[in-house]
Amino acid sequence: MITRRTFTAGAATLLAATQVSTRARAATTNWDMSTVWPDGNFHTQNAMAFAEEVKKQTNGAVNITVKAGGQLGFKGPEHLRAVRDGLVPLADVLNIQQVGDEPFMGVESIPFLAGSMDELKVLHKYVRPEYEKIAARNNQKILYIVPWPTQYLHLKVKTSDVAGLKNIKIRVPDKNAVDMLNAIGMAAVMIPWGETIPALASGAVAGVSTSSVSGVDGKFWEFLKYVYPTNHVWSSQMLNVNLDSWKALTPEQQKIVSDVAAKMEPTFWANSLKADVDSLNRLKEGGMEVVPVSDAMMTEIRAKTAPQMEAFLKRVPAADAPVKAYLAEMKRG
Repeated sequence: MITRRTFTAGAATLLAATQVSTRARAATTNWDMSTVWPDGNFHTQNAMAFAEEVKKQTNGAVNITVKAGGQLGFKGPEHLRAVRDGLVPLADVLNIQQVGDEPFMGVESIPFLAGSMDELKVLHKYVRPEYEKIAARNNQKILYIVPWPTQYLHLKVKTSDVAGLKNIKIRVPDKNAVDMLNAIGMAAVMIPWGETIPALASGAVAGVSTSSVSGVDGKFWEFLKYVYPTNHVWSSQMLNVNLDSWKALTPEQQKIVSDVAAKMEPTFWANSLKADVDSLNRLKEGGMEVVPVSDAMMTEIRAKTAPQMEAFLKRVPAADAPVKAYLAEMKRG
């Protein structure tokens, strides 16, 4: 028999369950993540793997949706500001493209500062604390940092010396790369990734300075013929979250997300190395030829671009101490 007492108790239980369910739904965080790179790019694949693991570890309480290929309308150089201003809660930020707002972010693009990914790890030991400070003053937090692999010159022409590069109009991603390639006689043009393929297709540029991974993303074999492994600069993607969005998480959720990022970052670095090998093979399969850079040619490139380090350190005084500490550890100081 249902009495008034049992009915009231049942109703109270149902109401409490409904309130718990409502609170649970309200506690679910949904973040869109902006990236300009396509679905197949290893950085995007890393982000998707991260999102999946975060969702799993938080039991669905933190749900990240990766919006690849610039779906949200932001270009790469706009990402730092977009996260800062809360226009997007999460974005994959290419450090070297943020130098207009934060000049220190261009430190990895000092020509030949790091010669390998192992050396880059040492450099990051000194520069990452500065990256963290920059993120904080721009109302955001870095979850993880993953470098692009070694850099190449992708060109239409074949040459065995620096003179053969003269006046070639080449796309670069940042101002420091403009200065570097202009120093060796090329005609560098700063173009965001989303505008690079149209520039190639129209003939506005006759080459691109970027990784083999981006070469595959852009199907460079349709426009270019030769790949030069110069490994002249580095750059890294930073997955940044808006601090207001971050603070909306519970302390427990923040720890889970931070722990997932820290655990997965080394794997993401390994993915970068693998992506370079796989992508270079794909470029060759597409018909591009890898042109070995002679010692003489590399020596001349290094000599012509060497003044850029001191110019950068003079222009960005905050970089002087970490760069020199890195060089001392590498016994190059």
